[in-house]
Amino acid sequence: MRAIRAASAALGAAALALTASAPAVAVNNTPYDFSVTPSTVSAGGRVTLTAGGCPSTTTVTSGVFDTVTIPRNGAATAVVDWDARPGAVYSVQFNCTGRIGTLDLRIAGGSSTPTASSTRSAVTIAPSGVSGGVGGSIGGAGTAEIAAGGALVAAAAAATVLVVRRRTADRRH
Repeated sequence: MRAIRAASAALGAAALALTASAPAVAVNNTPYDFSVTPSTVSAGGRVTLTAGGCPSTTTVTSGVFDTVTIPRNGAATAVVDWDARPGAVYSVQFNCTGRIGTLDLRIAGGSSTPTASSTRSAVTIAPSGVSGGVGGSIGGAGTAEIAAGGALVAAAAAATVLVVRRRTADRRH
């Protein structure tokens, strides 16, 4: 029974470690909690910028959206430029009282120039609020995620086979 508990705990910890994702990848050598959510967005999409723990306003700059000012311990929204290159990674720089933190923002693949229909739909939908149901599917599953999922499935199958074999061997005695 202890072996089953240990195996399930180990598999659970491995699954949690492999599926946990950071909001953005880059350097934040400050005592403040800066974040860009989502870390992958389409051209023309919106990102939420947060600056937790900053004692004053935070200025956020990037080559892919206009300069944004975040209030103390707050958040703000920025709209990514339509001409952002698909697949490119842009640096997002947070400045709180002279302390600089830098995070990355990846632009999802697709058309880099807006079409007449995408511009029209964006104009009519923009002020409607939160779009539910998209979740983490904006960027799509990459090779690393698929490989990690396959490894987890293989590890779970191997652990199951070992536990079942051990239980049948114990019952023979």
